[in-house]
Amino acid sequence: MTLTKRIIPCIDVDLDDDGNAAVYTGVNFENLEYSGDPVEMAKKYNEAGADEFVFLDITASAEGRETMLDTVSAVADECFIPLTVGGGIRTKADIKETLRAGADKVSINSGAIENPELITEGADAFGSQCIVISVDARRRFDDEGDHYVEIEREDGTTEECWFECTVKGGREGTGLDVVTWAMEAEDRGAGELFVNSIDADGTKDGYDIPLTKAVCDAVSTPVIASSGCGGPEDMEEVFVDANADAGLAASIFHFDEFGIGEVKRYLDERGVPVRL
Repeated sequence: MTLTKRIIPCIDVDLDDDGNAAVYTGVNFENLEYSGDPVEMAKKYNEAGADEFVFLDITASAEGRETMLDTVSAVADECFIPLTVGGGIRTKADIKETLRAGADKVSINSGAIENPELITEGADAFGSQCIVISVDARRRFDDEGDHYVEIEREDGTTEECWFECTVKGGREGTGLDVVTWAMEAEDRGAGELFVNSIDADGTKDGYDIPLTKAVCDAVSTPVIASSGCGGPEDMEEVFVDANADAGLAASIFHFDEFGIGEVKRYLDERGVPVRL
C-alpha cells in the first residue's frame, strides 16, 4: 500500500503588543506581519480537510519563555486532526505539559540540540510518534560540513554546499551538519523530522529540494518539508523529487491563495497519493 502524502498548514505564533497570541508571517524568519487569530485559523484548517496542523511558538526559545499553553489548549479544542506544537520545549516536563494541553506531537529544535538525550527521554516516556525533531537549516559554502550536495546557481553554474543547524529561530548557527543531526535524531528515537529552510522561508520560490532530498535519503524516519511553498506545483516537486512524506505551508493558505482541497486535487490529478 502506498502511503498518502500529507498536506499540513502551519501557524507561526507570537505575542502581540498587548500580550495576546497572534499568527505572523514573514520572509527568512524576519519582517513578521500579522496574519490572524490562532484559534480561528485552526478551526478553518480543520474544516478545510488538512491532514495535520502545526502550531509553532516562534519566539519562545529565543526569549527563554515557555510555550503559550493556554492558546495551545484553545487551538486543540477546535482541531480534530493531529496537532503538533513547538517552541520553548526543553525538558521532559515541557513535553508532558504540551501533550496534556492537547498536542498530539511536540516539535523540538533548540532544546534537542542543547540536550540530545531529551529525544530518547521523550520517546521512551511518550512514544516515538510524539517526538518531532525540527531543524532550521541554512546553506553554507565552506569546508566545515560533513555532507555536501551540489546546487545550481541562477546563472546555471553549480556549487557544493552543506546545511547547518541553527537555533533560536535561525538567529544562531551551531556548526552542526543537518544530515548528521537528522541521523542522530533518528537513532535516538525521533518519530518524525521537520525540515525548515531559512534560505527559502517565505519566499514562495519553492522548497529547498537539495536540503529535503539530502535528509530523506539519509533517514527512514518520515520527513516534513517546510519553507518556500508557493503553490501546489512546489508540493508536487518536493514529493516527487525529494520524496518528502509531508508538505507544510503557511502563507499560501493563510491568505487564501490556494485552498487545501485545491492543492490535493492538483496532486491527485498528477498521480501523487493524497487523502481526498
